[in-house]
Amino acid sequence: MNQITIPRPDDWHLHLRDGAMLNAVAPQTARHFARAIIMPNLVPPVVTGADAAAYRDRILAALPQDTAFEPLMVLYLTEQTDPEDVARAHATGLVRAVKLYPAGATTNSSSGVRDFDKVRPVLEKMAEIGLPLCVHGEVTSAEVDIFDREARFIETVLDPIRRSIPGLRVIMEHITTKDGVDYVMAQGDDMAGTLTTHHLIINRNHLLVGGIKPHYYCLPVAKRESHRRALVEAATSGNPHFFLGTDSAPHPDHAKESACGCAGCFTAPHTMQLLAHVFEAEGALGTLSKFASENGPAFYKLPVNDTTLTLEKTDTPARWPEKIDCADGPVTLFDPGFPVYWHVKD
Repeated sequence: MNQITIPRPDDWHLHLRDGAMLNAVAPQTARHFARAIIMPNLVPPVVTGADAAAYRDRILAALPQDTAFEPLMVLYLTEQTDPEDVARAHATGLVRAVKLYPAGATTNSSSGVRDFDKVRPVLEKMAEIGLPLCVHGEVTSAEVDIFDREARFIETVLDPIRRSIPGLRVIMEHITTKDGVDYVMAQGDDMAGTLTTHHLIINRNHLLVGGIKPHYYCLPVAKRESHRRALVEAATSGNPHFFLGTDSAPHPDHAKESACGCAGCFTAPHTMQLLAHVFEAEGALGTLSKFASENGPAFYKLPVNDTTLTLEKTDTPARWPEKIDCADGPVTLFDPGFPVYWHVKD
């Protein structure tokens, strides 16, 4: 198979940042994706419906005028979040999810949750109105090894929340372990998981062997090869519990290539080409549409896009810029480490 046409894909976990970075990266996603769940971890974070409306306006202003891209807004859950404000923002169609960051788990997560009892009223309201909860699935306790934080989160945070608040619809984002895959697969229709492009490609050796590779550093951090294989099998299976959330997370090079480098891989410009390569290698091109275009809308109760995207394989390797320009500094694209022969047909 040298050509495949799928409904235009959506990205169910995306960082667009703000200001100059927003202006640089938003058009990159809009080229190939119809919609995206927009992460709210700005400084200050997107906490209220009014914050989300203002951020949505800034995103739309950053797009080319002829772009039909729809940002799907998310609120940042804090211990002061007002359940009624969340309900109002959802009722208008503005807000599609609420994001749970354990405090200190990743970039700009210092406003996240420390005491889960304090957010119970919000979670109960979300279960009542059917609003999904997106979770960054890691504990942040200093005594827990960074490679074990996802598994510990499932055991000590996620499963207790799900048991105590029946009906709460949950997306475990950027799953990196077989533990996460197995947990999601064992749940009902109110549980899903997103998988990133880069976690389908790299394991922790790529990050650490031969010297630290800052542009492979992300959170959750890449794990063992056995975990990567579990992610690939889940993504290519067509299982409706799993769908694409790139977690494309741009940082200027000076923030990545430093003594305390920022976490995040920037994959928005070439994700679909990379996914075609991964799925073809598994003999699973036929399930790419499920993963990138169908399962996500089904979980979020939205229609599949009626426009399409066509990918074509040629004898010529794909080319993309090593970096994109931004007023804050250049941003390096994720390098898969192998040639890719799939191209997006314009």
